[in-house]
Amino acid sequence: MSEPETRYAYDTPVASAASSADGFAMPQVVGVIGCGRVGTALAAALGATGTAVDGPLGRDESASAETVLLCVPDAQIAAVAATLAAGSAPARFVGHVSGATPLSELEPARRAGAEVFGLHPLQTFSGDEPSLAGVGCAIAGSSPAALALARALAERLGMVAFEIDHGRRASYHAAASIASNFLVTLEAAAEAVAADAGFAPGEARALLAPLVRQTVENWAARGPEAALTGPVARGDAPTVAAQRSAVTEADPLLLPLFEALVERTQALAARTGEHAPLEVAA
Repeated sequence: MSEPETRYAYDTPVASAASSADGFAMPQVVGVIGCGRVGTALAAALGATGTAVDGPLGRDESASAETVLLCVPDAQIAAVAATLAAGSAPARFVGHVSGATPLSELEPARRAGAEVFGLHPLQTFSGDEPSLAGVGCAIAGSSPAALALARALAERLGMVAFEIDHGRRASYHAAASIASNFLVTLEAAAEAVAADAGFAPGEARALLAPLVRQTVENWAARGPEAALTGPVARGDAPTVAAQRSAVTEADPLLLPLFEALVERTQALAARTGEHAPLEVAA
């Protein structure tokens, strides 16, 4: 059975009148629920801007604020929103910081009268407080006021706000995961192969980090085709074959990853038409 068309109408972009936070009054107090890395970092960052913060609070605690930001795991957003909605003084605005989760997970809060919003910093939170200056921030809102609030919070934190359509959130979040999470997985694989060359993990990171940073800078400044270098890009089959053998010896479980990356790198190199094709013997 199909759902009523109006149930999650707020998961689509709202009127362009909310495209700017100019003139929107920031809330006097922002409640932050969630004591993990993101909740702790955002509470500290908001406090540093002079915003009064109630939190970070535990998932079962009540925030005494008209604006509440849920910094909890995606699977717990709906439950925490329901707990918040059942409180004696429901918030006027309730938001979450998930990149992949639609605003419909905040339905319990909306039913209790809250306007709901999304605020997803495009940044990694690994324990050390990251800089949010200039960081992208995906926002969404159930109303022009909720969207304006999300934009105002993002801009107060120094981030660059942009709207994401509900139907494209998964693609947006997958791109972020590939760019950040999978990069760490890839570097862990590089560490494992470097270990077979006699390098301790710390030594491998110290040697490879400048290469990784410069590669990322090249990609950011010039795009993937211009940034690509190495044996696959230049069609050096003997070197790639030697690398394949080395990867197999270091950790056979990494071979499928290596093969997949060689295939995708060949496809990337072929876009420019300037690189020799890689012919690998069967």
